[in-house]
Amino acid sequence: MVETQFRYRADEPAGDPAVTVDSFGDQTNAAAVRIEPGDDARVLLPYLDRLKLVEVNFPAYTDGRGYSAARILREAGYAGELRAVGDVLVDQLAYMRRCGFDSFAPEHPLNTADAEAAMARYADVYQPTVDGRAPVWAKRHG
Repeated sequence: MVETQFRYRADEPAGDPAVTVDSFGDQTNAAAVRIEPGDDARVLLPYLDRLKLVEVNFPAYTDGRGYSAARILREAGYAGELRAVGDVLVDQLAYMRRCGFDSFAPEHPLNTADAEAAMARYADVYQPTVDGRAPVWAKRHG
């Protein structure tokens, strides 16, 4: 399990440019990759130790494939930065955190107070998560 601390990256430069999953294998020095909807995150599993950043693109808030990519990477042991980019809404933040995202750079700026409130909204969860929080039933039954 990875304990995440969410970071809002609205005005912060991304640092190393992320390459596409398709071109990642050809660029042996790439430390950042961008997953698009339809890309298979499992392709990156042999390279998790060299990745510093994985961006997962949400071209539309209704496209939830990025949640699966995040969970696959975190459950496989990826400990680097996992950033949600694109059409990220404040309503999605708590769920993104549960799947393992620890930073986000939305296409349209979010109100910082609303983002912080969204992250603090659910202290307890009912299902196991990759963000390090124990489900309520595990707390009750030790």
